[in-house]
Amino acid sequence: MTHPAPTPGPTQQQIDTSVPHSARIWNYWLGGKDNYPVDEEAGDAYTAVFPGIVTIARSSRAFLRRTITHLVHEAGIRQFLDIGTGLPTADNTHEVAQRLAPEARIVYVDNDPMVLAHARALLYSTPEGATAYVDADVLDPDRILAAAAATLDFTRPTALILSNILGHIADYDRARSVVTRLMDALPSGSHLVVNDGSRGIDPVFEQAQDAYNESGAVPYHLRTVEQITAFFDGLDLVEPGVVPVPLWRPDAASPAPETVAEHGGLARKP
Repeated sequence: MTHPAPTPGPTQQQIDTSVPHSARIWNYWLGGKDNYPVDEEAGDAYTAVFPGIVTIARSSRAFLRRTITHLVHEAGIRQFLDIGTGLPTADNTHEVAQRLAPEARIVYVDNDPMVLAHARALLYSTPEGATAYVDADVLDPDRILAAAAATLDFTRPTALILSNILGHIADYDRARSVVTRLMDALPSGSHLVVNDGSRGIDPVFEQAQDAYNESGAVPYHLRTVEQITAFFDGLDLVEPGVVPVPLWRPDAASPAPETVAEHGGLARKP
C-alpha cells in the first residue's frame, strides 16, 4: 500500500470541540468513533426528533457505493474528485473504486482539520493507483482544481462527487455556480454525482433540520427535489434520474428500498 506524505496533525486549537460539527455527527450516525461528546449530544437531540436521520445517513453511504460501482464498471471511470469527504468510515470512495479497479486515482477535498488528519492517517491507496487529500473549501473551486491536478489528469474523464456538501452552501445560485465551474473543467465523458437532503418530503425531517440549523452548528440547507435536479442541467442523467437514494439502482439482494428525504442522481457530461 502506498502512504500519503506525512502531514502534521491538527492541534486542539484547530479543532473546535465546543461546537458540533456535521462531519463528526454524520460519523456518529454511521456508527463511527471519530467524534466528541458535543457531536453525540447534537446527534442524539436530532434523532430524538427524527430517528430516520440514521437511515438517511446509511442510505447515502450505500448510494455512494452503488454509484461508484456503476462509474467503474459501466462508465470506465478511473479518476474521482470527492469534495466534502467527511470522516473515514466503511466503503470510502477509494476503497470501493480501487477494489474494482486498483489503478483508480482519487482526490479527497475537505477543509476540516480533523477530517484531513484522519484521512491522511487512514485512507491509503493501492500501489497501482493514487489517493491524495486537498485542504480547500467547496466555495473555492479554482483552488480545488489546481490542487487536484497534481494527482488527476483533467484531460481524462473524471467523476465529481458532491455528497451531502452542497447543502452547506446557503445561497442556491452560488451552489449551482460551484457545480458549473467544477464540471466546466472536466472533459466530455466525465460524470457528476450529487445527493443531498430534500425538502418537501418529510415535515418531521425539516423540523429537525431547522432546529439543528438554529443550534449554532454549521447549518445545512435542505433543497427541493427540483433544485437538486437542476444541479445536473446540461448533463445526461443516468436512469432512474434523481430519486430518493435507496431507489437509485438498489441491490437485488437488499431489502425493499424505502423512500427517504434524501435525493441523488448521476449524470454524464456530453
